[in-house]
Amino acid sequence: MTHRAVFPRVTHALERPWFVLGRIGDQTLFYAKAIAAVPYAVRYYRSEVVRLIAEISMGAGVLAMIGGTLVVVGFLTMATGGTLAVQGYSSLGNIGIEALTGFLAAFINVRVSAPVVAGIGLAATFGAGVTAQLGAMRVNEEIDALEAMAIRPIAFLVSTRIAAGMVSIAPLYAIAVILSFVASRFTTVILLGQSAGLYEHYFTTFLNPIDLLWSFLQAILMALAILLIHTYFGFFASGGPSGVGIATGDAVRTSLVAVVSVTLLVSLAIYGGGGGFNLSG
Repeated sequence: MTHRAVFPRVTHALERPWFVLGRIGDQTLFYAKAIAAVPYAVRYYRSEVVRLIAEISMGAGVLAMIGGTLVVVGFLTMATGGTLAVQGYSSLGNIGIEALTGFLAAFINVRVSAPVVAGIGLAATFGAGVTAQLGAMRVNEEIDALEAMAIRPIAFLVSTRIAAGMVSIAPLYAIAVILSFVASRFTTVILLGQSAGLYEHYFTTFLNPIDLLWSFLQAILMALAILLIHTYFGFFASGGPSGVGIATGDAVRTSLVAVVSVTLLVSLAIYGGGGGFNLSG
């Protein structure tokens, strides 16, 4: 009798680290192939890239009006900006410095809330949709059919989505940041009654253009990580419709971890040595 039959749990526990390392290696190889094939996809599958840009930004079909990535991310960032204004005004008011609400809007929206919320919205909309689409194609053997027709499936299905996502993320994130600023100002000035001039003074004083550039870099890195993770889980889905659902859930969980991990690493790399502002003037 083998050790696997005699001690199945011990054997499984000992083999699990090797399985995890193998899974990481498979993902790394897949990501490298997908990124390397982006120039090929842009050159030979331009129409597919253009179609995916529209799908990423506005959604497809009936969902274009209520469930597109732009609509969802915009709503989330507006809600976050408004909540930040309410909580900041109330908390700062307890110690008599509610005038600094504009500082919170300029500081936290750019460095933390807007990129994280945009990443969550992208994972929940386009990311989950990509996993479901590719997973359905895999279980229906459509990906195998592409290979039989001498079409490179990674380039056609994965690299095109990466190229479209990189093109779409900059304007999409710009709209998200602007909406978060508008929501914070509207809540603070119109709803809570703070002076518009006072709010604008502290907002413009602490809004650092360099922070905006780093924020865009953070959003681009998160979008790339989300697209790679979701395309991988969808491309290798198995087990029929239930397997597609499991793959989608695994991809969403993994991408959410990636979003906060990218935020942490970028924050440590850029702002770890100092906050970059001085409240004493």
